[in-house]
Amino acid sequence: MFCKDVQKYFNDIVNTPSPSGYESKCQLIFKKYASKYADEVYEDKFGNIIAHKTNYGKPKLMLSAHIDEIGFVVKHIDEKGYVYILPIGGIDVMLLPGMRLAIHHENNAFLGIVGRKPIHLLNEAERNKVIFEDLWLDCGFTSREHALCSISVGDPITFISEPTFMSDDYLTTRSADNKMGSAILMELLSKIAQIESQYDLYFVSTRQEEIGLRGGITAAITINPDYAIIIDATHATDYPSVRTSLYGEIFLGKGPTICISPDSSENLRNILINVAQKEIVPYQTEVQPNMSGTEAKGIQLQHGGIQTATMSYPVRYMHSASEIVSKKDINNLILILYKFLKNE
Repeated sequence: MFCKDVQKYFNDIVNTPSPSGYESKCQLIFKKYASKYADEVYEDKFGNIIAHKTNYGKPKLMLSAHIDEIGFVVKHIDEKGYVYILPIGGIDVMLLPGMRLAIHHENNAFLGIVGRKPIHLLNEAERNKVIFEDLWLDCGFTSREHALCSISVGDPITFISEPTFMSDDYLTTRSADNKMGSAILMELLSKIAQIESQYDLYFVSTRQEEIGLRGGITAAITINPDYAIIIDATHATDYPSVRTSLYGEIFLGKGPTICISPDSSENLRNILINVAQKEIVPYQTEVQPNMSGTEAKGIQLQHGGIQTATMSYPVRYMHSASEIVSKKDINNLILILYKFLKNE
């Protein structure tokens, strides 16, 4: 799927917490690895990391992937040492009871179990809904003072889930959205390092996408690109209960998606489609009639308008502790973009 160096990069960032607002450690990792391949690597005012492969005088192309993940934050610790949390980004509270989470404090991580009254003790009204106010995190602390020896209010929290291959093709992991996209970005940077492209290239690791596309917008303002390609996750719809008549048919293993939406330039996406067809690389069409939900919708509006396109890899069970992706989809996304950048 990735070269040895980028595989290590992926493992490093998956094992490093980066909920929106807490990305600095992952950004340092991106900067370290990108420095091996780019001509210059720097941080903008917002904290995005930009790896520049210079080709001055050519059109500027920005390729972005956000490094932040969904997560939680410690909001309150009660007198008995129970921890109350709030979500960062879109999280289905129904998935949480009984789940194992990690509270990250400085360089340590502390296990917590999401607690809720067992079904035997719930009244009828409580059984019909799950809300954050009725949940807590049990870390085994016996008092507030005991808890404060290890954690603090404001500490970030993540799911606990190691990357695991379920088959030769399917991989499950936490934060596939969008740490897999970040690894794709790094793989492309490593492949293009010794090749002259038709573009002046900016590979950008962006922040705070999950809470409002902020990094993509600020990076586009900094770089002022002519074109931008966003690499992100999208929803697979190949499992029970999903209405494909409403959400379209997006399958794991049948190729990355190229998005058709108002925040996708017809010109740029057609170029990508032509590359895929010429190279006989499988891809899928994703239709978003209003906007894609990726950084494209923010980047597109900067500097009087920027041509954007979004390429995504399908993910089952988005924003859960066990997102599933296809290795074939990842490889084919990389291949299409590599051939595009190489201009073959």
